[in-house]
Amino acid sequence: MGNLFGRKRRSRVTEQDKAVLQLKQQRDKLKQYQKRISLQLERERAFARQLLKDGKKEKAKFLLKKKRYQEQLLDKTENQISNLERMVQDIEFTQIEMKVIEGLKIGNECLNKMHQVMSIEEVERIMDETQEAVEYQRQIGEMLAGSFTVEDEDAILAELDAITQEQIDLPEVPSEPLPEKIPETSPVRVKPKPELVAAS
Repeated sequence: MGNLFGRKRRSRVTEQDKAVLQLKQQRDKLKQYQKRISLQLERERAFARQLLKDGKKEKAKFLLKKKRYQEQLLDKTENQISNLERMVQDIEFTQIEMKVIEGLKIGNECLNKMHQVMSIEEVERIMDETQEAVEYQRQIGEMLAGSFTVEDEDAILAELDAITQEQIDLPEVPSEPLPEKIPETSPVRVKPKPELVAAS
């Protein structure tokens, strides 16, 4: 029932991912081969010692030749493992580079679309209109500031004072002079109210 609506599921595994996986598997097989050869070399060396003790010099020499050949194979295997690991790193780094390039491409397309919407002529036109609006506003301000007479200014100030007085209600100042010394009065004692006791 995977293809219910006829749409194929697209795998997220890319060809590069498959290649990296195969390279890593090959590397792991070579490492296993290395271990197997290393163990075999140790056994053959011990066997060559035993042959020398038993006086079988020719057989020991043959085993040591075989051992030497296998050591050369181990060196070649090490080089192959290094090559495989380098190849894996190169592929992974190239994938990162491709993602960066794809991101740059998308960003560049976005910038180009924005530049098409906002052409230099359009920006210049908007700047000119803004400058004209600022100039027009400045002219209106100058006309308003210059059109008032002295009487208008006085009326404006009077109205401002009236509004200020409405907002602040101050008590009237007494017209009688204040006494020079305030007579001392005895402190007023407040009697505490009796507490009510609830009947039980």
